[in-house]
Amino acid sequence: MRQISIIGIGTGNPEHVTIQAINVMNAADIVFIPTKGVEKDGLAEVRRDICRRYVTNAATRLVEFAIPKRATAGKTYVESVDDWHAAIAGSYVKLIEGLPEGGKGAFLVWGDPSLYDSTLRIIERARQAGAPEFELSVIPGITSIQALAASHRIPVNLVGKPVEITTARRLLADNDRAESTIVMLDGEQAFSKIDDPDAEIFWGAYLGTEDEIILAGRLGDISEEIVRTRAEARARHGWIMDIYLLRKGRDFDDL
Repeated sequence: MRQISIIGIGTGNPEHVTIQAINVMNAADIVFIPTKGVEKDGLAEVRRDICRRYVTNAATRLVEFAIPKRATAGKTYVESVDDWHAAIAGSYVKLIEGLPEGGKGAFLVWGDPSLYDSTLRIIERARQAGAPEFELSVIPGITSIQALAASHRIPVNLVGKPVEITTARRLLADNDRAESTIVMLDGEQAFSKIDDPDAEIFWGAYLGTEDEIILAGRLGDISEEIVRTRAEARARHGWIMDIYLLRKGRDFDDL
């Protein structure tokens, strides 16, 4: 039976890759590298760099494949994502078919496969779509949440209080967020639309890479600077991955 491994590679720093991940990559017949066009080639290049550094098995091949673009015209967000995942699953079926019987393939996933990444969902769709039978394993990686907290040298939570992980779309719709809220997938800078100027924000982009940018402060004081910095960085690189923590309150302020 074929074996597929989904490997978390961290947020861009090759040193985030675990020994377990390196061993699994070296045991693979093929490491699959997704590409998203010229503008986002930096994302694929990080994966290539990881393979150059750590894959020492001469028999392991790298196979690049193009990720289909998500069509949004005339569709709701959920509809567009569902159709997009179906298209990617079709690509996965072909990749798995390219493995020999008993062969091993590995997909390299940004951050950790469990957190706001759909590779695990899509690989199951590929199974349902008629991919050759395979066993699945998951290798965890450093998340962007961990990288953000490390770069800012802060704990994510306040003492004894919950942490919420959400998206920008949900953030704006929820008026009762937790004391510590991690926000991901924010292409619209939702933080700049929140009427809570005294909240603290800890923002970071390209975490763990040589291009890392971090900013922190009172939301009312720093919001415009983050919007400007983000736009400039995205224009410079052609892509951006960022995340932030919104915090209200202090440790022990409910005692």
